[in-house]
Amino acid sequence: MSTAATIKQGDFSALAESYAKNRPDYSPSVLRALCSYVGAHEPGVRVADVGAGTGLWTRMLAQEGLTVQAVEPCDAMREQGEGYTAGNGVEWRKGTGEKTGLATAGVHWLTMASSFHWVRQPEGLTEFHRALKPGGYLTVLWNPRDIESSPLHQRIDTLVNSWVPGLKRVSSGHEKNTRDWAVELAATGQFEEVLFMEARHQIVMTHERYLGAWRSVNDIQAQAGPERFEKLMQAISELIEPLPEVVVPYKTRAWTARRCDL
Repeated sequence: MSTAATIKQGDFSALAESYAKNRPDYSPSVLRALCSYVGAHEPGVRVADVGAGTGLWTRMLAQEGLTVQAVEPCDAMREQGEGYTAGNGVEWRKGTGEKTGLATAGVHWLTMASSFHWVRQPEGLTEFHRALKPGGYLTVLWNPRDIESSPLHQRIDTLVNSWVPGLKRVSSGHEKNTRDWAVELAATGQFEEVLFMEARHQIVMTHERYLGAWRSVNDIQAQAGPERFEKLMQAISELIEPLPEVVVPYKTRAWTARRCDL
């Protein structure tokens, strides 16, 4: 899939198909640990995945047997998500991190996978506090590449920065840009007891999927422009051409905070 049009930062409408087909799953180990910590398998627990995108994390939650509501503002992403999670009992709705449309005190656990950085604060935390039941949990998580563990991906990262000088990452594509979110989660006084989890995992990708994953990245395309981005993609394609497949190392990193009873 070639993306010829100019991409606006934060708008994933033109990237939804590549996102759904090519983005990697999160660490199953982190998912299991989180479910245990928040009591996700207790009777009657309801989960909301906000900023659900195309449903990568949403489907993982649903396949754990959880009752999940997915909230996503982008129509194209939500449409892909509805297809991706079909048969898993997920209820989809249009909404944002600041206005989820969820019932007050309606969910026990609210998650945001690779999307919390797009939410305006403090409005988002206030909205999550409203939607959560007393004693409920908020988890924000990302799945950055573990670049430092791989010479190949260090070379690719150098390529990206050489083709897009002055690049300012908005997403968590680089592990160093996934900062410690504990202070921000507790900043409004609505959440406390922040717990951090991290696990390494690897995804083996075909060349097509790996390049497709790059085509799902918003911030690089928005800052590079279509012509320069296509030249970057060609350079990455030439670098991985000798490889039978691309092994991509990731770190799933999750911060979980408990709702304060104000």
